[in-house]
Amino acid sequence: MILGTAVPAGTFVFWPELTTEDFSFTAEELTAIEFPPEIGIPPPPAGMSRPATPIMATADIDNEITIAPTISETNSVEAPPPPPTLTEVVDLAAAPTFTPFTVAPDIINRDEVIAALKKAYPPLLKEAGIGGEVRVFLFIDETGSVQTTRIGPSSGHQQFDDAALAVASLYQFSPALNRDEIVAV
Repeated sequence: MILGTAVPAGTFVFWPELTTEDFSFTAEELTAIEFPPEIGIPPPPAGMSRPATPIMATADIDNEITIAPTISETNSVEAPPPPPTLTEVVDLAAAPTFTPFTVAPDIINRDEVIAALKKAYPPLLKEAGIGGEVRVFLFIDETGSVQTTRIGPSSGHQQFDDAALAVASLYQFSPALNRDEIVAV
């Protein structure tokens, strides 16, 4: 017990006194960037409207309400209609649709695409520090080549959308598989 008291007390007695040091810094001055007229800045979002005040219903509701049971034997339809037949050939590349697959296509030329993305980044937007997200729908055929490209939700800047479409055709994929069959997706 004596040692447990003497060691902390001795530490405070013989320990050098702690002092504060000057910790100052200089603030860098910020400069405003003037945007060229061809770059449109989207307006801020509109303010949220206040929610409406709820109004209490004045109707009396009977607590004994029940729903009649639904029984398939009482269905008035004798036989259901036949399923629709597909008479036209659906072009998968016509619209972004999901195609079932068990093995997803994988990008083969990732380094080439990244270099092309860096090169295609709009210089004015890059200098202004503006970024964006563009979703591009790709139709990939059975060989893994991009056949059709289409912009999904736009980034809001036409320059980003154009750059994304220009780079999208450079992608090369491994073919997608649905079980053991190569499919276009």
